[in-house]
Amino acid sequence: MKRVGLSGNYAVAYAAKMADVDLIAAYPITPQTPIVEKLSEFVANGELEAEYINVESEHSALSACVGASLTGARVFTATSSQGLAYMHEVLFMASGLRTPIVMANVNRALSTPLNIWNDHSDAMAERDSGWIQLWVTSAQEAFDATLEAFKIAEEVLLPVMVNLDGFILSHTYEPVVLPDESLVREFVPPKPMLNRVSPKFAYSIGVVGPPEIYYEMKYQVVDAIENSRHKIKEIDKEFGNKFGREYKFVNEYMMEDADYALVTMGALTGTAKVVVNALRKEGEKVGVVSIRCFRPFPKEDLVALLEGVKGVGVMDRAVMPGGPSNPLFADIATALYGSSRRPLLQNFVAGLGGRDVSVEEFKAMFGLVKDVVREGRPRSCIYVGLRE
Repeated sequence: MKRVGLSGNYAVAYAAKMADVDLIAAYPITPQTPIVEKLSEFVANGELEAEYINVESEHSALSACVGASLTGARVFTATSSQGLAYMHEVLFMASGLRTPIVMANVNRALSTPLNIWNDHSDAMAERDSGWIQLWVTSAQEAFDATLEAFKIAEEVLLPVMVNLDGFILSHTYEPVVLPDESLVREFVPPKPMLNRVSPKFAYSIGVVGPPEIYYEMKYQVVDAIENSRHKIKEIDKEFGNKFGREYKFVNEYMMEDADYALVTMGALTGTAKVVVNALRKEGEKVGVVSIRCFRPFPKEDLVALLEGVKGVGVMDRAVMPGGPSNPLFADIATALYGSSRRPLLQNFVAGLGGRDVSVEEFKAMFGLVKDVVREGRPRSCIYVGLRE
């Protein structure tokens, strides 16, 4: 193994290369573009034997991946923001056709106004499309999650989206341990996949689904993503045994005796941990819970961690205009609804459009969670850092 400095984007590109993908379908969009640029360099230099398709849009990129995946190829693509939105209809086709596509989504705000900076609105808008969603907090985790994603996708026959925060993570260089490619090939060996569009087989792909069959076919995706939980954990454990780094559906920090907690996703988890360290020195019993696997949602893991905690703040980096709350908060509240020992929950929105979330603002969120517990009831959603 060797330790090198890589950006989050390049870490993903190296993982796709080491996984020996057969096809890459690429269309540039900020801040994702360096991933597919690096992969094109690998292909041009002969370091990766793969078909590299320059398509005319993100819709075409994912369509090409669906077609190639149906032939049994190992495929990869990457996108961000408006690009993911442009893929919208094909996302549902990819999951419905049970294609094991791996896609890196470098999270970026959705327009309008036009914004190239980071929040989670792009992935949250596609959370119900039947894709497994992994979220990462470092360049190392971006590399590791991408490798795991290929194995997960091909084991459960569902597409996997690896989410990494734009610029905060995608363009920041960090030390990344790269394993020997022979070890990677042992972990994700070429998996013989059925060519479902071969004329040798009597398969119909993308058929019309009248009411008599649509319900049952749609439920197959529901059932598959629910049943993927065990396989994701099994593959993560295997990854840990081989490479020494194991991740969970949910990662906790200083939660053993915490009275108050903040739930996060993505790269800002690091700032939250710094604040927890500072508040612990002041005698505050606080902790952080970071969600790595957002789909399938880790309801049992969260209940086990949060039951008995007095108050929990949930930090959303996307909004549901007109909804009763926001995406992450809504899922956590639903997961905890049946618990007799559920904590008081307070929803926060922060960092939309790449707005900085400072150490002071994280401290304020912990303070507000304490206030909510003292008052005995949550407040309406608090928009952190919003200028009046």
